[in-house]
Amino acid sequence: MQKHIFVLLVLFTVAACQSPQVSQTPVLESPGKTVKIETGLSESGQPFYKLSFNGKEVVAQSMLGLDIQGQNFKDGFKITGTSDRTVDQTWDPPYGEVDKIREHFNELTINLESAEGRKMNLIFKAFDEGVGFRYEIPAQDGLDSLVVSNELTEFQMTGDHKTWWIPGDWDSNEHIYSTSKISEIDATPYNEGPVPIHTQNIVDVYSVQTPLAMQMEDGTHLVLHEAALWDYPAMQLHVDREQLKYIAQLIPSRVPEVKSTNTLPFKTPWRSVLTTKDAAGIIDSKLTLNLNDPNAIGDVSWIKPTKYVGIWWEMHVGTSTWDMYGSADMSSATNRTPSGKHGATTENTKRYIDFAAEHGFDGVLVEGWNIGWEDWFGKQIDSVFSFTTPYPDYDIDFLSKYAADKGVKIIMHHETSSAVTNYESQMEEAYEFMKKHGIDAVKTGYVGKIIPRGEMHDGQWMINHFRRVAEATARHKIMLNAHEAVRPFGQSRTYPNWFASEAARGNEFNAWSVGNPPEHETIMPFTRNLGGGFDYTPGIFEVRMNTYDPKKPEVVHTTVAKQLALYVTMYSPLQMAADLPENYEKRLDVFQFIKDVPVDWQDTKVLHAAIGDHIGLARKDKNSGNWWIGSITDEEPRSFDLTLDFLDEGKTYEATLYEDGGGAHWKDNPYPVNIRKIEVKKGDMIKLNLAAGGGAAIGVVAK
Repeated sequence: MQKHIFVLLVLFTVAACQSPQVSQTPVLESPGKTVKIETGLSESGQPFYKLSFNGKEVVAQSMLGLDIQGQNFKDGFKITGTSDRTVDQTWDPPYGEVDKIREHFNELTINLESAEGRKMNLIFKAFDEGVGFRYEIPAQDGLDSLVVSNELTEFQMTGDHKTWWIPGDWDSNEHIYSTSKISEIDATPYNEGPVPIHTQNIVDVYSVQTPLAMQMEDGTHLVLHEAALWDYPAMQLHVDREQLKYIAQLIPSRVPEVKSTNTLPFKTPWRSVLTTKDAAGIIDSKLTLNLNDPNAIGDVSWIKPTKYVGIWWEMHVGTSTWDMYGSADMSSATNRTPSGKHGATTENTKRYIDFAAEHGFDGVLVEGWNIGWEDWFGKQIDSVFSFTTPYPDYDIDFLSKYAADKGVKIIMHHETSSAVTNYESQMEEAYEFMKKHGIDAVKTGYVGKIIPRGEMHDGQWMINHFRRVAEATARHKIMLNAHEAVRPFGQSRTYPNWFASEAARGNEFNAWSVGNPPEHETIMPFTRNLGGGFDYTPGIFEVRMNTYDPKKPEVVHTTVAKQLALYVTMYSPLQMAADLPENYEKRLDVFQFIKDVPVDWQDTKVLHAAIGDHIGLARKDKNSGNWWIGSITDEEPRSFDLTLDFLDEGKTYEATLYEDGGGAHWKDNPYPVNIRKIEVKKGDMIKLNLAAGGGAAIGVVAK
């Protein structure tokens, strides 16, 4: 159970009434009065809101409403009542970037009734760093369910802000970020070359995804996102480039005009606007988590932040295959010969288990262990994989015992090939199979087009599927890491067992595409990471892909020192040492940082931050109290003076620095890492020199 160490809950309720004295322009301020929300009704009776931050309007008058088939939930409304309350409480996440989160907001509920007698409530929560708002349709006579055709939510910007965005692809979040003014956003599909991204379904070239980050001329930063996304499609944003306005765009179902079907009473997800004076405030904010419901699964003592290795990268670089038969003759199911390149063999898995045990890792991910890989890619077959039948060369009974004897957990992999109905038909049996073999963590995958055909990765049907998986894995006490899933929206507060996701362009793209540009990792902490842990799979030491295949381009966009720093700057309670064991064994001195760095934190401090340019964080280990620092830059070399004013007074520490070595450069010379140790105490300063595309990682351990 979540433990509330401090609770102060004050409720003020004003009963709804039909009096004409009800204000037509309700106003809500945050507890510290930094955020102010003004609401009202247009002449046609359509609700709107305006948002100010530190006395300056940041969202101008923006319309609200729902487009519901056969019903009017857009205009003709009058305000029939309001109620408000204040909540101030502190809750303890079972893992995270901090060990305590304060949830302090003022809330305003506005009761609306249309000329046709339809009732709708608007709920606003004002925090000092932003606002969340949602629609609520209460139970009412003559209306048991509704079909949402669209959402009319607007975000009217007050200027042509600098914006970091990815295109509104209905089926994938795995895109490179672009930087432009709002008026210049153009998400025309791009060609990556010979290796495409998993899916690309951009239908509106002026559509972008959330979280969407912006910077105003005075330095104020805004992020548009959503929270508590359940039983509803994900929200993207159509860009009105002339009016500098974003309009909610819901992902459709198999029936294009149907976005969501819901029974009453019904609440939409929260729409959120994060407002901070600078980029650092984005990292500090816990707005997204706070807009989600508390823990719904009860006991969480079995959930353990995890550092792991795995049979995975070798398939991406091409030295082994997921399927047992590889390039062998696959003309028929009865004429297949093992290729000898299969990665998930008993012997190879033993090798990874031994490596994990020797170097203190918690788990070993094994991909390609089960039958079906030879049949699935690009074929969109309804029933491909069995999640309880290993390949003949993978002895799961032996390996389960072998791993347990070594003190290592195997992490199961369930690639669904997006044949989701097939997966759902096997889930209970698959999770029982896992528990039988002592496996309590699963990585799911959703590569390809969704089955049921016509559904989208981010549509309502799939959102409900992800919840079913979270609930089922929780019942079986299984930790969940979802790849190719919906972008995180703070769901780890409600389902702490869903503790990491991919849902973005991960490190794997550096193995077989044009790669991720050096600025990529300096954008993600301010966007993707707001919703939860990111299984980015850092730690690549052999960064030139033509090492494995001379036909491949170099595809190097990072120094090795930057790969170390990512363990601190890219938050996840699940961190992979993604490279091959043999590459680590060549550089055990550098590998020591990955072995030592924790994955669960007591506190986080922002040392420097500029979206798309650089980020530096210091994190305090939850268990030891030691500090770990990561600092990275984009394609530009940078220097920083880090003041260690966060250390404990009176203590002496030994800082071990892993820095870009002499001549390091993301493209020309990515390998050099300089390791040095210095003695430090509170208030001391460390000067860092980051190479182009580089970084630095530091462990600060009390003596």
